[in-house]
Amino acid sequence: MANPIQGVRGMNDVLPADEKYWAFFESTVQRWLRAYGYREIRMPILERTELFVRSIGEVTDIVEKEMYTFTDELNGEQLTLRPEGTASCVRAALEHNLLYPGPQRLWYRGPMFRHERPQKGRYRQFHQIGVEALGFAGPDVDAEHLLMCARLWRELGLDGIRLEINSLGSAEARARYRSKLVAYLESRVSELDSDAQRRMHSNPLRVLDSKNPAMQALIEAAPRLADDLDEESAAAFAALRASLEAAGVPYQINPRLVRGLDYYNGTVFEWVTDRLGAQGTVCAGGRYDGLIAQIGGKPAPACGFAMGVERLLALIVEGGVAVAEAASDVYVLRQGDAAVRYGETVAEQLRDAGLAVTLHCGGGSFKSQMKKADGSGARFALIIGDDEVQAGEVTLKALREERPQQRLRLDAAVAEIRKQ
Repeated sequence: MANPIQGVRGMNDVLPADEKYWAFFESTVQRWLRAYGYREIRMPILERTELFVRSIGEVTDIVEKEMYTFTDELNGEQLTLRPEGTASCVRAALEHNLLYPGPQRLWYRGPMFRHERPQKGRYRQFHQIGVEALGFAGPDVDAEHLLMCARLWRELGLDGIRLEINSLGSAEARARYRSKLVAYLESRVSELDSDAQRRMHSNPLRVLDSKNPAMQALIEAAPRLADDLDEESAAAFAALRASLEAAGVPYQINPRLVRGLDYYNGTVFEWVTDRLGAQGTVCAGGRYDGLIAQIGGKPAPACGFAMGVERLLALIVEGGVAVAEAASDVYVLRQGDAAVRYGETVAEQLRDAGLAVTLHCGGGSFKSQMKKADGSGARFALIIGDDEVQAGEVTLKALREERPQQRLRLDAAVAEIRKQ
């Protein structure tokens, strides 16, 4: 017999035992975003490769090494499974003229794809919640995003997540800083690893994001972007910090925080934890005022962030956050030909009444059915046999509390279930 086919490495199944955490997370996120006036947008998983090359940057790890890209044999187009959502969201907003009436608060969810080495908290198919504010100049909307995140961690029952912020300044300020940084790196080229040497001229700011322990002393001694920050960016960064302090949200300025995507400018941030090993960033984002024009739209400011769902779920599970198992209200047991047919009718009537119902299938004795009813997590068992069919009634048994079972007409049973 042939070996069973296995799933693709790094692309994981979500099993029923874990679904309750996903449902808890997603329902919490939906309520949270509605409270801030964000509307959901859904984009396709496939986009033209050019979208990500133009927005993320040709010399980023994502474009160079991690994208799932292929040629559509039908028309020769280069297509890519989306590695992130911001570029897709901006493309959709421009294509459908969403900014014509004014600024938009949007959010999205779904799978992203990057060909990385799978490890805890990092998968080749992973899921994100993305939040984008298009057309807002800030810094008040930047502050809103950080206050939103702080609220979400509270609502999810998470602690130990800290905020790091930085400002990348304007394009002109970064150009001045880039020249200083390149000169510094050239002066110490013999100490750079191969990755830093490759990026030194094409994308020198990414050298500051190196995780190589041998590079950390060199990075720490590098010129600081804050010394070349333009006046407008410095004022916006100061206003953001004032908002955080007024709201009581603690933060740390990380002068080496640059983010891995080329479209960022101005304020950038990461929410990080020490509880996930090397994959400590659970949410990150910032301002990307040039991206809309870069993709082909009329220049407009924008900012946003995305959070890794799997990483946050790992924190929820590891932190022991209490999440209730989803269960039916009623488990319907039946035995006998007439009871089987009657049970189907009863189950549909219970669902008409707004109850969640599991209908036993596959036969078996009442004893074995009752065992499955108890294990299902349902609050009540509704028993149907020949006697119940003849009387047009049902027997209702509470499964989670000590109460005598009752023989009732169906409408009375529904009323009894709703009392709980």
